[in-house]
Amino acid sequence: MILGIDPGLSGAIAWVSDDGHLIRVADMPTVEVNGKKKVSPQMLVALLEDYDDAKMVAIEDVGAMPGQGVTSTFNFGYSAGILAGVCAGLRMPTSFYRPSVWKRAAGVPADKGAARQMAQRLWPGCRDFDRVKDDGRAEAALLARWVATKGQANA
Repeated sequence: MILGIDPGLSGAIAWVSDDGHLIRVADMPTVEVNGKKKVSPQMLVALLEDYDDAKMVAIEDVGAMPGQGVTSTFNFGYSAGILAGVCAGLRMPTSFYRPSVWKRAAGVPADKGAARQMAQRLWPGCRDFDRVKDDGRAEAALLARWVATKGQANA
């Protein structure tokens, strides 16, 4: 199976079989620290350790965005670092994919709402993408599916 991860506090993790079937989706595990939400390394380990036999963990390789504040940029980088560290600690093979590259190759629209609708079409009957705020779930699942079905996991 392939795990797809949309990093960040409102991101998600998706588990997809080698042939592109959606197995599970979970929101990014977070905790409140000093009044601020942060990705929880402990909860992330608990979520991933049962799947340490995954063929690949595909993480969206994101960076600072225009107009994003310094604190937001730092927090986003912190979250991405936690993800990379937890995957390394669990010895899970990990690859990073730039959004512009994987979305273009997978035919995923840049618009988050359209990406969510695409996930709804690919996995009809799945309720994991129903809410507007489920775009992170959709992008994690679409990334994992692209890696699984395009053979990127063997690259």
